[in-house]
Amino acid sequence: MSNFKNWLNNSKKNLGDQVKKFKNKDFMDAVVAGCAVVAYADGKVDAEEKNKMAGYINLSEELKVFDMGDVINRFNFYIGNYEFSREIGKQEALKAIAKFKSKPEVGRVIVGVCCAIGAADGDFDMQEQAVVRDICNVLSLNPGEFSL
Repeated sequence: MSNFKNWLNNSKKNLGDQVKKFKNKDFMDAVVAGCAVVAYADGKVDAEEKNKMAGYINLSEELKVFDMGDVINRFNFYIGNYEFSREIGKQEALKAIAKFKSKPEVGRVIVGVCCAIGAADGDFDMQEQAVVRDICNVLSLNPGEFSL
């Protein structure tokens, strides 16, 4: 776990510039889809998790480049898919993320944000780590690169 914390601390230093560089609708959609996948890792999304994501994005120098209204709308869209069907929800979210499969530098930023969201409460649990590994697989990235 200390390897992950070291990786996360080092990655967060560069995340802001990378997010700003890739700021566009598809990138925001992929980041929010990743947040939804991580939030739904345990099969439910409660108000605390929504607040964690919104608070993290709002306070994060790296992510506050996105309009919070757009972020909330897209998050609700992805969570709505999960509520309809867990499998459909996950597949739709991963489809948005997969748009960056041919752009590993963007994929690494998406995974970095998902890891940061998962660790935001101080407990990046096994279920959250497992879905982030799924995201890595969709992006053809090695989970070990992120200490997963």
